[in-house]
Amino acid sequence: MSGAEQFPFVEVDSRVGEPSRLPYVPMTLSYQERSVSVLGLLDTGSAVKVLPYQVGLRLGAVWEQQTSSVRLTGTLANEPARVLLVHGTIAKFAPVRLAFAWTQTDAVPVILGQVNFFMDFDVCLYRSRSIFELSRAGA
Repeated sequence: MSGAEQFPFVEVDSRVGEPSRLPYVPMTLSYQERSVSVLGLLDTGSAVKVLPYQVGLRLGAVWEQQTSSVRLTGTLANEPARVLLVHGTIAKFAPVRLAFAWTQTDAVPVILGQVNFFMDFDVCLYRSRSIFELSRAGA
């Protein structure tokens, strides 16, 4: 991929070893005047991006001020979620505007799903080598 940046898979459970390596991308999220460094899980099967409750609070977001709600599915189907627009910066790439489903649970990582992460970035997973590449879509 032209202009691509490579990242290693992250081992999430050292007791399991290789099978626990997942494609987490280090990124900085910004909202108003605050920024937070997070690891976002690339999830090609997720339609939306999900932001855990405490990450939103660390960004200075106020739950009651977010008036647009979004319905989640799967294991998060019973959790309320509100739309939170933030800017995300990954490595050398210019910041992008990201619309998250900010949920009231912390039992989930930052999830980077189809809308709009995979619309802004091209992703190439090399699972056998435990690496992945990102580039800006159309670059």
